[in-house]
Amino acid sequence: MSRSCELTGKGVMSGNNVSHANNKTKRKFLPNLCNVTLISDALGQRFRLRVSAAALRSVEHRGGLDAFLLKADETELSMRARLLRRQIAKKTAEAA
Repeated sequence: MSRSCELTGKGVMSGNNVSHANNKTKRKFLPNLCNVTLISDALGQRFRLRVSAAALRSVEHRGGLDAFLLKADETELSMRARLLRRQIAKKTAEAA
């Protein structure tokens, strides 16, 4: 399983550990990933996703999973989230 957020695409970054003597060694900055269950109002289902803590805050800020996915850019989303986005868009178009 890759270490990247399924909703925002945030992944591992690299950098340097810098000592007091200014020695530099490579290190990784890992995203704060959480396994969460999010509910889709349009589909009436629960989905388990691996998202970053920042993405979870963004989902809550935008008003839920459906609103977040409809506003998100498809290039950032994982394949599973893209499929979910298409299903939600289709269901909301039928309702309207």
